[in-house]
Amino acid sequence: MELRHLHYFIAVAEELHFSRAAARLHIAQPPLSQQIQNLEAELGVKLFERTKRQVQLTAAGQLFLEHSYQVLAQIEQAVQSAQRVGRGEVGQLVIGFVGGATYGIFPDILRTFRTRFPEVELVLYELTTIQQIQALRERRIEVGFGVRPLVEDSTLQFERIVQEPLMLVLPQIHPLASQSQVSLQAFAHEPFVLFPPRLGLGFYEQIISLCEASGFRPQIAQEAIQMQTIVGLVAAGFGVSLVPASVQMLHQPGVVYKSLTMPAPTVDLAVIWQCHNASPVLQAFLNVVREQASLKAEAVTDSQGNRVDGR
Repeated sequence: MELRHLHYFIAVAEELHFSRAAARLHIAQPPLSQQIQNLEAELGVKLFERTKRQVQLTAAGQLFLEHSYQVLAQIEQAVQSAQRVGRGEVGQLVIGFVGGATYGIFPDILRTFRTRFPEVELVLYELTTIQQIQALRERRIEVGFGVRPLVEDSTLQFERIVQEPLMLVLPQIHPLASQSQVSLQAFAHEPFVLFPPRLGLGFYEQIISLCEASGFRPQIAQEAIQMQTIVGLVAAGFGVSLVPASVQMLHQPGVVYKSLTMPAPTVDLAVIWQCHNASPVLQAFLNVVREQASLKAEAVTDSQGNRVDGR
């Protein structure tokens, strides 16, 4: 039995007239009659009582009609479900992210994706960039948001989302807190609060390189994993630190954020995923990421087309 046989049967059952059913199906009447006869022969029962004046469903035909409707409805549901899965509209996505991402574009990405794909379950894990890379290798997460520079890995795909300037965060009572801009060299003898290198290797090395380019190696007074912890320790007087500009949204009392003298150093937030992962849910998510990154880029461009974010 083929699916078309059900369509033929339903048309005749609803029209109770072979010629009208044939016209509805856009086929000739004799082939339709033959297909119904073949169906009856395959089932071993009569589906219709035929006379010269009318066509009526038998009891077996009536029951078969009810089940035929159910079968076609289930097939349609299966088709729609498969198409939705193919478009990435249902399923689950496991995401890793650095804490600092929550102060920038990351919440907008999540909000937009959840609005468009409400039946995709998002599972979130806050991880450092190094932890995300390891989790991707072990397939414990499917996509990550980390800080560049990143390690080289041919199995992973890296794509920059946003680039933002690094800013110096210092206690509000610091002697240089009133300046509009500060030089990194002015903090050569200050204690720093930084990520531990074992967990924030790329970002840690970037800060060390910036300080060395300014003629000193920072004195690390305290290590912390989370951005909010770093800023909180700065407020408590443990030292100063370098953070992405978006961290200003944390609004921690007792600290001020200062732009560094030009050229301002920048840090990249990148999305990371496995090269071979062809999951439709992942692809749908990456499309939203790119869309939001484009909107973010447009938002920091003035009417003359110039960047206004220090880049």
